[in-house]
Amino acid sequence: MELFIIIILAGLAFFFFALLPMLFRVVVDTNKVHIVQSRKKTTSYGTGQSAGNAYYRWPSWVPIVGVSRIVLPVNNFDLHLHGYKAYDKERVPFELDLTAFFRIADTNKAAERVSDVDALKKQLEFIVQGAARKILASHDIHQIMTDRATFGEQFTQEVKHELANWGVEPVKNMELMDIRDADSSHVITNIMAKKASHIAMESRMEVARNNQAAETAEIEAKRAVHVAEQEAEQQVGQRTADKDKAVGIAQQKAQQDIKAEEALTAQKIMEVARVEQVKQAEINRDAAVVLGEQQKKVAILDAEGQLEATKRRAEGVKTEGEAKAAAEQAMQMAPVMAQISLAKEIGGNVGYQNYLVALESVKAYISVGGEQAKALAAADIKVIANAGTPSEGVKSAMQLFSSKGGTEIGAMLEGLKQMPEGASLLEGLGRMLEGKASTQTATDDTAKGATVKPKAKLP
Repeated sequence: MELFIIIILAGLAFFFFALLPMLFRVVVDTNKVHIVQSRKKTTSYGTGQSAGNAYYRWPSWVPIVGVSRIVLPVNNFDLHLHGYKAYDKERVPFELDLTAFFRIADTNKAAERVSDVDALKKQLEFIVQGAARKILASHDIHQIMTDRATFGEQFTQEVKHELANWGVEPVKNMELMDIRDADSSHVITNIMAKKASHIAMESRMEVARNNQAAETAEIEAKRAVHVAEQEAEQQVGQRTADKDKAVGIAQQKAQQDIKAEEALTAQKIMEVARVEQVKQAEINRDAAVVLGEQQKKVAILDAEGQLEATKRRAEGVKTEGEAKAAAEQAMQMAPVMAQISLAKEIGGNVGYQNYLVALESVKAYISVGGEQAKALAAADIKVIANAGTPSEGVKSAMQLFSSKGGTEIGAMLEGLKQMPEGASLLEGLGRMLEGKASTQTATDDTAKGATVKPKAKLP
């Protein structure tokens, strides 16, 4: 039950705060303005108004938000005075019809003055009547009838300042539509009859003048015709004589012109021939210049071609020589680079270094052994084994080629040098060995050629 009451209250609250304002929302028509008076200020709503063209028209009895309004048109409206009784400065009575066009310029000021547009029109009617009465009372009826446009402008200027107090401004000058006699008055009728009779008089006078002018024109026309005929005959004779004279003069001038033209033609022919000669000479000169330029350019092109060919041949020879030199240098550097690469590889490989050392040691041992064998073969050495078997004796002889045997041989040779016979023997043996070494070196150099390959140096 309580939930139902809450729902009802919520619906009423929604209706009050959401739907109820929509019932009081007003959108102002485009040709009207609504001046709304709230508790604190007056605001104009409508097209072009700063406040917009929509508002909420809360009833004036609602506290705080209640408002009242005045509706005024913003488009042009007219005001008519029909049968308004007025007087001229001579107190001649008459009636007039007057039309004026206005618009509301300041809606707030107009709302301060009137409650609706009908009241505004009523007050404006009084203002226009006062202006018309004031201005017409200072002029006579003749002037009023003949100068209506001037009086319409005067009416407008008279009421413009007064209209500003009502927030209204004139759209155009007022128009004095009609002027007629008031009741029991015939002044305007008499004026119009007088004007009509005056017009009739002027019309008859104008007709008489026109008839007189027509008859005079006819007489003048006949006279002009006779004079024209005589003048025509005279002019024909004069023109005939003038024609004959002109023909003779024209023939003479024609002959003179022909002679002059012939002379001028001959002169122009000579000038044309001279111009042709000059032009031909200039053409020949230009042709010679062009031919010379062509020959010059051809010679320059030939010379440049020969120079370019020579440069290219020289560059070819230079390039070929550089290629051959580079190839020769590469061939010569190939073994050196191989040895350098091998040396770099050996320098970083300890096992390979040990292998080479062992290999060279074997080669040296073989060489030394061979030389020792040759020396033993050449030397007439006799091995005398004093003790033991022959093999042991030979083994003792081989000790000559060991470090111990070398030391003993050195001691022996040192002992020989101390004796004159031993010194002579050693000297002869040295000369013999030097001769054999020189002969062997020359033979090896011849077999191997001039190129000696460098051996890798062990670190």
